[in-house]
Amino acid sequence: MKNILSAIIILLSLGVSAQKKTLFNGENLEGWTIYGTEKWYVEDGLLICESGPDKGYGYLGTTDNYKNYVLELEFKQEADGNSGVFIRSTVDGTTVSGWQVEIAPPGKHTGGVYESYGRNWLIKPDPKKDIALKMGEWNKMKIRVDGDALTSWVNGTKMITLNDKIIGAGEGAVLLQIHDGGGIKVKWRNITLKNLDK
Repeated sequence: MKNILSAIIILLSLGVSAQKKTLFNGENLEGWTIYGTEKWYVEDGLLICESGPDKGYGYLGTTDNYKNYVLELEFKQEADGNSGVFIRSTVDGTTVSGWQVEIAPPGKHTGGVYESYGRNWLIKPDPKKDIALKMGEWNKMKIRVDGDALTSWVNGTKMITLNDKIIGAGEGAVLLQIHDGGGIKVKWRNITLKNLDK
């Protein structure tokens, strides 16, 4: 009986882990596409984005599209640190269509949701929650997007919950952003995605 139970537990744990995939392998940009002329590179096992000479917007997008999932990653802002994570998004050149979960310096609404070239800010976190962000240190972000619902966390603090039918109808990739203006550098690691689609 013990052997049967052990086998069931192992099979269940394998099933759960199989749903979760690593999006960044720590070695190169396999599985990703660069949009724009800003710098995206791997160094010491970290994914790094850095402003280039054009000082424009830049994106690094997954080659695969994802609909419903839990995305977890860690980021460390250096210099300005203005960036973000786009969900269900597409890019044409450096014009993005989709929704950004903001990553920015203190006081700039990290964890809020912004719709580029559309409705702009959809929701900003309570300013009191900004204390969750640790500028210049490693931060953990979690994003859950399932149907119309989108929730974000920073270092375990729930920043926002949003229900939006337009987001619910969205299709596209996961994108990391570097903001325009120059002087920006952000490091990323431990990027994983658990697919919620059956």
